[in-house]
Amino acid sequence: MYTIVNLLENMGQALRIPTSFVVIEFIGTFAFALSGIRLASAKQFDVFGAWIVGMATAIGGGTLRDLMLGLRPFWMTNSSYFICCAVAVLWVMLFRKYMVRQNNAWFIFDTIGLALFNVIGIEKTLNLGLPAWTAITMGGVTGAGGGIIRDVLINEVPLIFRKEIYAMACVAGGLIYVAGGELGMGPNANAFLSSLTVIIIRILAVKHHWHLPVVKGE
Repeated sequence: MYTIVNLLENMGQALRIPTSFVVIEFIGTFAFALSGIRLASAKQFDVFGAWIVGMATAIGGGTLRDLMLGLRPFWMTNSSYFICCAVAVLWVMLFRKYMVRQNNAWFIFDTIGLALFNVIGIEKTLNLGLPAWTAITMGGVTGAGGGIIRDVLINEVPLIFRKEIYAMACVAGGLIYVAGGELGMGPNANAFLSSLTVIIIRILAVKHHWHLPVVKGE
């Protein structure tokens, strides 16, 4: 009998990631979709527009990563990502009073998506036999790429170009992931530690106003 386990295994093979990471992929997809839809709702987009923004946020970074790696974009062979984003639209519609006007909700979902997609990008790149520095770069593209597309669609300056620590949190998480692999840490524990690193850095950066130096003109 074809089971959910079989489905996860097949998706893991298609995505070139361990089966357990497929669950991480969907949690990250849902979290990023929520962050995009929440911002679209705040700007009073219609349902279809909100879904498009959610989709762009959720799959944009992974699409850029796959194109750069010379692969077919992951979502083209699996409609589950479209369904996941549709569920996120319904979620925001049902709980909009608690989400649309709360910046904390956007920050939490965006940070979770960033951390989880960073791990997926790193693992997928390493499984292709590419070097660690490429994997760390692709982790950052996977994590931050969707947010860039989201901000462009809603007419905001992309968060990655502002003073906040964002992509650099992905780099730190990537270094932790690669180091954990070199030390023989299991993939699940490694993914957890790397994701936790990104989340902690993002929270501390926002709380204590950490930022990179600003390039100033005359």
